[in-house]
Amino acid sequence: MKIKSIEINCIELPLIEPFIVSYATYPNMPSIIVKMTTECGLVGWGEAVPDEHVTGETLEGTYAVLQHTLAPALIGENPMNFEQLHQMMDNLIYSAPAAKAAIDIACFDVTGKKLQVPAYQLTGGRYHKKFPITHVLSIAEPQAMADEAARRVEMGYRSFKMKVGRDVASDVARIKAVRERVGDEIAIRVDVNQGWVNSSTTMQALRELEKIGLDWLEQPVRADDIDGMVEIKEKTTIPMMIDEGVRGVCEMREIIAKRAADKVNIKLMKSGGIYPAMKLAHMAEMAGIECQIGSMVESSVGSAAGFHVAFSKKVFTSVELTGPLKFSKDIGNLHYDVPFIELTEKPGLGVDVDEVVLAELTTIKCVVN
Repeated sequence: MKIKSIEINCIELPLIEPFIVSYATYPNMPSIIVKMTTECGLVGWGEAVPDEHVTGETLEGTYAVLQHTLAPALIGENPMNFEQLHQMMDNLIYSAPAAKAAIDIACFDVTGKKLQVPAYQLTGGRYHKKFPITHVLSIAEPQAMADEAARRVEMGYRSFKMKVGRDVASDVARIKAVRERVGDEIAIRVDVNQGWVNSSTTMQALRELEKIGLDWLEQPVRADDIDGMVEIKEKTTIPMMIDEGVRGVCEMREIIAKRAADKVNIKLMKSGGIYPAMKLAHMAEMAGIECQIGSMVESSVGSAAGFHVAFSKKVFTSVELTGPLKFSKDIGNLHYDVPFIELTEKPGLGVDVDEVVLAELTTIKCVVN
């Protein structure tokens, strides 16, 4: 099996409502969808959702890297040779993880279809039966976040990830408002997205939050401040999760050596796809660190890829892949049985892409062959 052509589509996924985090507000979610076709006629789908604050890539730059650097070099290669393909891509360009993830995901999809097995059979086989879905609360006023949480509890959700990171006082008010509204039985995870900047500011917040009963606090300090995470972890009983601070093997090695986190949030867009994400999971497992699969608010394609990784490893104890639930229109048909997700036995990613919708959402397109 050889790669015959790679089609690259830059799209705008329409959000039901704006997605707001500490560093940006997204009215719609830009994404790049890759269609990989082999000489035997099989098609694999991949996705890149770059973010300047997380992956260090822009949408325009990622599109250019795919069009001019990665895709041309991979024509004629066997998509089943994951290790070799990643080495080729690494030799061509340093970093660029979201661009590489798009290629990687498409390779796993088309390989699964070739072998007639789900992608999770290529990464260890099925371990988890299902995962509960955590609803993500965008930054808003405390009362608005509490009201939305209450509505979601009525829909069956039992856990929330709260986006904060504006300032300590207002963030603490947001967290307290949600906890008071939903009660003590609902799980609350808080994601600061680097918004509290350093350990001293974070400790101000934690003095107010110690008794609220948080599942964990995620990335309160700047991504490269591993020592700051070490200091915070030593001074609080709230479990600490690193997200933006872990991208590849180098960061994971430092986190393990310094015992800088209780949990790590592995994202395919940060690590470069399914294959390198599994390497990070193996490292974390050997160090006794729990993992979560997170996302950059991806379509059914990228979200399904993340789920296949999470379902195949026991070290993954939570998932945060809710992009398709946030879109008014999606290119794929990943199915959620809220508040759970259960994968099918369909080969590859198990996602059918509606190419009519894809064409409708596409703003620019090219084909490399």
